[in-house]
Amino acid sequence: MASTEADMSEPTEKPKKSLAGRLAPLAVLAAGVGAFFALGLNEYVTLDALKENRAALAAWKAEWGVLAFIAFGALYALTTALSLPTGLIMTLTGGFLFGTLLGGVTIVVGATIGAVIVMLAARYVFGDLFREKLGDRLTRFEDGFKDDAWSYLLVLRLVPIFPFFVVNVAPAFFAIPVRTFAWTTLLGSAPGTFVYASVGAGIGAVFDAGGDVDLGVIFSPPVLGPLLGLATLSLLPVVYKKIKARKANAAGDAE
Repeated sequence: MASTEADMSEPTEKPKKSLAGRLAPLAVLAAGVGAFFALGLNEYVTLDALKENRAALAAWKAEWGVLAFIAFGALYALTTALSLPTGLIMTLTGGFLFGTLLGGVTIVVGATIGAVIVMLAARYVFGDLFREKLGDRLTRFEDGFKDDAWSYLLVLRLVPIFPFFVVNVAPAFFAIPVRTFAWTTLLGSAPGTFVYASVGAGIGAVFDAGGDVDLGVIFSPPVLGPLLGLATLSLLPVVYKKIKARKANAAGDAE
């Protein structure tokens, strides 16, 4: 009995992933990206393609109704999960098909689902390896990041500096709860998404008038200013904690 109890009290080692199992998500990603370009699908994800096919897209939406809405959201999630370079045109297309509000919601939900898949896949493939290489250094950095993870993630989503794919992968190396990653992606990506969905909602009139679509609208002061303001608000809890910690340390030194 004693030996049995001792065996039960010993921590069980986490089974190591096989090389094939670890590389499976990468193989799926490579196959998806390879097929995307090999089949020439990238030629259909351009402004010119949207301009030429907008009548067909509108007819498809009218024919399929709610199913078109569901299919587009699923397609957005898939392209995000495969990290394909389709986000901007897909967002404009969503706005064109479903309007600013409904299109924006569809895109944000699809993007969030796809981002969670990417993060979980990156964590599965690289997480253990990353921890083995960095060890205590990662743990120390992770402890500081985890306390205010939601603030940092919101800033990374709100400020249009880092590519969406990079922000999907980076948190995989830290023990950030999936729930935190999901809701910060949902909220943080929403403002920029609705901006471009609104551009998409009016893109038909722009095409008819022979005008140019402003793809850099996100960097214009009226749009970028509020985004930076939201990012600053997201960092306030971090700043407050640091100031509070400094005051506590100063009071301790004074005593």
